[in-house]
Parts: sequence; structure tokens; C-alpha cells
Amino acid sequence: MTDIRDFLGRPLRDLRVSVTDRCNFRCTYCMPAEIFGADYPFLKASQLMSLDELTRLLRAFVALGVEKLRITGGEPLLRPDVPELIRAAKNELRIPDVALTTNGWLLEKQAPALKAAGLDRINVSVDSLRDDRFGALNGRGLKLDRVLAGIQSAATVGFPVKVNMVVVRGSNDDEIETMAEWARERRLTLRFIEFMDVGNHNGWSREKVVPAREIVERIGRSWPLEPCGPAYRGEVAARYRYADGRGEIGLISSITEPFCKDCNRARLSADGRLFTCLFASGGSNLLSVLRGGATDAELRETLAGVWRGRRDRYSDERAERLARDEQREKIEMSFIGG
Repeated sequence: MTDIRDFLGRPLRDLRVSVTDRCNFRCTYCMPAEIFGADYPFLKASQLMSLDELTRLLRAFVALGVEKLRITGGEPLLRPDVPELIRAAKNELRIPDVALTTNGWLLEKQAPALKAAGLDRINVSVDSLRDDRFGALNGRGLKLDRVLAGIQSAATVGFPVKVNMVVVRGSNDDEIETMAEWARERRLTLRFIEFMDVGNHNGWSREKVVPAREIVERIGRSWPLEPCGPAYRGEVAARYRYADGRGEIGLISSITEPFCKDCNRARLSADGRLFTCLFASGGSNLLSVLRGGATDAELRETLAGVWRGRRDRYSDERAERLARDEQREKIEMSFIGG
């Protein structure tokens, strides 16, 4: 394994791979229905990475230091060969930690196959426990009970399950304590995510951000919390355990407490482009390099060259950019999996 570092000395350890740009939800902070409508030009099958291409690209990432893989979308469970990808990642490439993030709609039936394939962990997005609000937030009026059944199915087959909640002030922030109580009762780890200015169409403003510090204070009034140290370098979530031992929460605070200095994460889009930041404007087309006949060594060198030139620290620079009223196009979250 070759240990490569970017311009700021950060290693490459964590990879998020989007396996599809399609989703069956239209969440307002990710794929708002008014933008991603029936005529939206999603990728064609020929533009997507095949299973063999995905495996070959993953092999290059592993050779350069990747130890953690997260499979995302769009909604990854819309892609039927995801269990085969997981099996290749675990058995052939020996990636120690393989996780998947899903909206949970297809999880109830697919959880056993994902477990059999070797998947280590699952994250499920749940932004509200109110059925009417859940339907409004997912943009399709879809009911919560099917997602909850998916979480139960995943837990039953033995997955550690984390629940992700994107908190938006004036939208669902009144459910912070309710969500915490629900997760505590089920011994589920709940991760609160600050509303981020990802993409170009999610209506972000700083006024809609609920700071992680406020969330910790509110939950702590009902159930005292104790901070946990990071489990590994580059861990995104700040973790707190309940003093009574009933589990923990995590907070992803890209807006109010940036963590760029330790970011060791790359993102691969469904059409094989490498993005070195969630807030990037463009990516490097690794799939065209692969389809152009590159050897494995040439593929690794291309990837390494992109990473070595990486200078991204958008969250650290956000305040300056906003103060300058600097506007730039950013890749949509649904395209690179958040």
C-alpha cells in the first residue's frame, strides 16, 4: 500500500462511492422535486460504472490507502448489484469497513442479502417521526412505517444501525428531543447533521442552520451527555454518550465547527468522477481514463496525482466566501452521495 498525502498533508483513507444518481425520494435539501422532475436528465446506463469497473477503481483506491468505503447514491438500493459490489469489496479487496447509507424504503427486503454479502454497517436517513411531515420532506408523500420496518429488519439481521437526521430550523428542529428519545428507547445511534450549503437548489441559508452546540444543550437538559473522543483520525461526527449508558449521539457540524484539517475523504460519482470535497465544483474523470485503456499502474498514478494536488478546505473558508458574496456552482449532493 502506498501512503499518499494531499497538499495539506492529509492522507486518503475514506471513500464514498455513489452507485446511482437516481432516487425514489425527492428530499427538499437534496433532490427537490421542482428541479429533479420527470424530465430531469439522469445518467444513462452506459454512463454508469459497471460492477467490474467499480471493482477495478476500488482496487486502485485501496492500493493508495483507503480503508473505509461507504456506498451511497442517489439511493443505492435501487441498483440491483450492490450486494455483489459489497462482496467484492470485502472478500476480494479486503476493505476493513464497508458501510451503506440509504433512505430505508427498500431496506426491509434487502437487509438479509446485504448482511450475507458482508456489509458492516448501515445508516438510514429519517428526518421526522411525524408521518405528514416525513411525507412532505421526502417530496413524495411516502409513509414512515416502511422505513421503520427497514430499520427493524436491519437490526434483526445483526447490523449496527445509525439514523441520520438533517436538522433545518423552522422545518423539523422541533423534533430534536423527540428523535433523541425514540432512538434512546431502541438503542440506536442518532446522528444530527447541520443543514449544509451543498449543491445549488436546496434553499440553504445560515438562518436555517441549527448549530450542533444548541442540539447538544437541548438534549442534555433531558438526558445528561458526556463527550466521547474520536474513534479514529478524520472521524466526521463529534460523539456524545448518554450518562445513563443508553447509547450515544453524533453531530456533523460542517457549518459551525468545520473539520477540514483532518478530512481524509474522497468521493466517486456514479459516472466515475473523483471529487475531493463535498462542496467541489468539478471532478476528475477516472472512468474515462479506465475506459481509455489505462493500466492499473496508470490508473493509480492518475488518482494519486489528483489527491496530491488537493487543497480543498471549503468549510473553513465558507465565512470568507459568504462575506465576499462569492457565488459558484457546486456539485449536487445527490450526485456524489453527501
